[in-house]
Amino acid sequence: MSNTKKLMQCAVILAGGRGTRFWPRSRKRTPKQLLDIISAKSMLRETADRLAPLFPANRLWVVTNDEQAAGVRRELPRVPRTHILAEPMGRNTAAAIGLAAIHLAQEHGDALMAVLPADHYIGDAPRYRQIVRAAMSLASKPGNLVVLGIPPTRPDTGFGYIERGSAIRHKGVSAHTVKRFTEKPNLALARKYAASGRYFWNAGMFFWRVSTFFECLRKFLPHTWRALGELQQSIGTPEYPKALATVYARLDSISVDYAVMEPASRGNGRERVFMLPAKVGWSDIGSWAAVYELLAPRKGENVSEGHSFTLNASGNFLWSREKFIAAIGIQDLIIVETHDALLLCPRDRAQDVGKVVKWLEENRRDDLV
Repeated sequence: MSNTKKLMQCAVILAGGRGTRFWPRSRKRTPKQLLDIISAKSMLRETADRLAPLFPANRLWVVTNDEQAAGVRRELPRVPRTHILAEPMGRNTAAAIGLAAIHLAQEHGDALMAVLPADHYIGDAPRYRQIVRAAMSLASKPGNLVVLGIPPTRPDTGFGYIERGSAIRHKGVSAHTVKRFTEKPNLALARKYAASGRYFWNAGMFFWRVSTFFECLRKFLPHTWRALGELQQSIGTPEYPKALATVYARLDSISVDYAVMEPASRGNGRERVFMLPAKVGWSDIGSWAAVYELLAPRKGENVSEGHSFTLNASGNFLWSREKFIAAIGIQDLIIVETHDALLLCPRDRAQDVGKVVKWLEENRRDDLV
């Protein structure tokens, strides 16, 4: 399609994760993105509402899985049912985005895609939307791949980093070429990156034309490209469910960062990779400790969901909607209580909560996962 002004603009929300670090609230059928973590709305609903001025419900697509599809439909009743795509198995983000892309191509021929996580927090939504508009405009040119970069606030080893190249200006927003992507550095390197001013966190927010993404798959992930082409032929037919189960198992299990963004940034082809800095009050809300940090009015104060009493206690996150919590003389703890489980851990060990889920799975405690 030569006239980019006529390209349909769609948002693809990736909502298939487990959110194991939010156990015991997060379970297979009610993962993090379907929970009200920060506000009265689910993370998925917060994401859709934030995007609503740019993408009405009929231009939203959600990639989830069979276990969570019903919950997604309940949270987003205005999104067409055919736009809620359930993966039969997890094959990482390249496959999930590819699944959405073939459906977009079937419906629109070509389109502009915004690929966004379902479970991140954005403090400055108006600024975020301004940057997304600029990213979509920059991505409208064939061959352009665009990613948002979060200015690092600390030397975090849990994120991938993007090294900026030369600067450009687009639609009133600063942008840079991408020099390279670096996955999860060690602490010493993360400190150098954070202090340099040249590196940004990769928050997993991408923008491109469907045709550009297909060309990248053809070039960098040809096996998946061919398999998705087979699957696309069955969309809208009675054969689609069987074809989906058969074809999906053959797709490469790899992230879009490794499969597309990294080789595109290194190559000499027609792909051009750009990064837009996004200082928008972002958090991936990756643990209960991150929730505490967002909700605590001041450092050291207690955060409580539900009725509680504290005495000589500070820095605690207390969550229970069924029981009264009395906390005396404790500091920097996470306490989360559900009808069938209780989590107790220091705030600085919140990243280890996922290990509880792993143990439960290994010991076949399906009732608790």
